[in-house]
Amino acid sequence: MDITPKPKVYITREIPERGMKIIRERFDVEIWPDPMPPPKKTIIQKVKEVDALVPMATDPIDKEVMEAAPKLRIIAQLAVGYENIDIEEATRRGIYVTNTPGVLTEATADLAFALLMAIARGIVEKDKYIRRGEWKVAGHPMLFLGQQIYGATLGIVGLGRIGSAVVRRAKGFGMKVLYYNKEPRPDLEAELGAEYADLNVLLQKSDFVSLHTPLKKETYHMIGERELRLMKKTAFLINTSRGNVVDEKALCRALKEGWIAGAALDVFEREPIPVDNPLLKLDNVIVVPHIGSATYETRSRMTELVAENLIAFFEGKIPPSLVNREVLKTR
Repeated sequence: MDITPKPKVYITREIPERGMKIIRERFDVEIWPDPMPPPKKTIIQKVKEVDALVPMATDPIDKEVMEAAPKLRIIAQLAVGYENIDIEEATRRGIYVTNTPGVLTEATADLAFALLMAIARGIVEKDKYIRRGEWKVAGHPMLFLGQQIYGATLGIVGLGRIGSAVVRRAKGFGMKVLYYNKEPRPDLEAELGAEYADLNVLLQKSDFVSLHTPLKKETYHMIGERELRLMKKTAFLINTSRGNVVDEKALCRALKEGWIAGAALDVFEREPIPVDNPLLKLDNVIVVPHIGSATYETRSRMTELVAENLIAFFEGKIPPSLVNREVLKTR
């Protein structure tokens, strides 16, 4: 009978059962039970004896947390992004960091295109209009007009997995697609029917601009006042990437003063977005609470990937979605 103690894992939120069942079978698990994130001081207290940590993208996993966890060997994040983790510090300490890429591509692309369609036709505001009892005239040819999607030009900023998936949806609507990427992707241009464009040109020519770039030093506020002023007055901005890619103060001005027609946002500079954020007072904005991956299937598959990363590590294998491959030189 094997009496070897199971590795200890601390999970900072309740996660879908499909992956949780796998983790429970192989590990000694403790889960933070509250829907609200655990305070940082709680994470520091809980990691003191753990071998593995499963955080969410909103949990700050920095040097202070790692110093409190002498046994910590792997951080298996339940998210694609990992801006909340001090990767350099983790690597220096020989701590593996993994994420959950790929599995949320289609769900996030679905949401991006849903937001594009909803903002183009003013779906949310017109729903409110009816519920307020203001619909008094039927069939008037000048009421409730929106922008046509079919045949419009879509600008994709970041032609990675999700950006490419949005392009595939756009082709079904006969859209012309321009894209901007750090490096051109001729391998995808023929397949997707997308045309590379300088960012300035893309902003000037697109009827819809959809952001799919990771948050890095060079992409912080990459869409600011100058970029928004380049866009058409009839154009819409859709952001399902990271909130800090857009300068929200500049966006608010753009929407108030009519530099652009509207915006649809899944992500914000501060999350949850404060209720006094001026964006929430504007009718030409649709907002949703960072739900790109929020489908039953996708979240379940993400937790399975967390489990696969943990199991691979503790079996002495390289985890399937290792972020800091430099750590292999350390441990």
